[in-house]
Amino acid sequence: MPDVSQPLNWGAELLWQRLETLLPGLSVEIAANTDSTNTRLLERARRASGQSDGRVSRSGDLEPPPVRGRRTDDLHPCLLVAEHQTGGRGRLGRDWHASAGASLTFSLALTLEPRDWSGLSLAVGLALADALEPAGAVPQRIGLKWPNDIFLMSTPGLAGAGRKLGGVLIETLSVGDRRVCVVGVGLNVLPQPDEGPSAGSACLQEMDPAISAPAALATVAEPLVRMLLAFEQTGFAPFAQAYSRRDLLVGHAVSTTAPGIPGGVAEGVDDQGGLRVRNGSVVHTLVSGEVSVRLQPPGALI
Repeated sequence: MPDVSQPLNWGAELLWQRLETLLPGLSVEIAANTDSTNTRLLERARRASGQSDGRVSRSGDLEPPPVRGRRTDDLHPCLLVAEHQTGGRGRLGRDWHASAGASLTFSLALTLEPRDWSGLSLAVGLALADALEPAGAVPQRIGLKWPNDIFLMSTPGLAGAGRKLGGVLIETLSVGDRRVCVVGVGLNVLPQPDEGPSAGSACLQEMDPAISAPAALATVAEPLVRMLLAFEQTGFAPFAQAYSRRDLLVGHAVSTTAPGIPGGVAEGVDDQGGLRVRNGSVVHTLVSGEVSVRLQPPGALI
């Protein structure tokens, strides 16, 4: 087990050398203590835009950025890592706290101009999963739960038999005629304390007892950057088939918070990353980033 009592060696210089060729102008920063890496990077983007109240959007609910007649030139990409995060944010306002060495929490800010932002959080989750566990691994232990969660499966292929390993939060902000995308990632590295009788979390140490937070970052950072650059060119469609191989919901009864869609059977995702849910003879497609999906018990009536 890694010794979390010792200072962490993040190898920031080596990481920067690997990533800067892909993201010119990149900075790699390590914060010993911060509230939220996403918040810190969004605040920088707001300062660059000159709008302290600029609207932040989630990746599933984006509009084209407004053109304000100027183009800023100080929006360099930044990878910000928090050793100790006190106010991390997940979807729907949930907190994500991280102590030094026990979790990997980081955010990557960069300007992106994809034709369609749909499915970005799914592609990010897929990039992380494939970096941590090569595609085609047998048994496959890492699964993805639409739209933002990464699970470690105790029984491969059984959707209800997993525990949460990590999550993704994507937020964007318009700056001039560009959009800054902040990709926030949280991964449990060491065992986490449960937060209640129904809580259950997994950690990377269950797959690799020697892994550390810096080693996990070194494993996922470059594949994540390469995926983001590819997504900018192609959108989600080329990733859909690979995502389906890790999709934990497909074929299972689910319930949703979407108005008019109380539940159904998940039928996978489409080429834009929308979740298809069949209710009777009707197939609905969920696209909103604020939809919550819950697995129903086996045999639940739809």
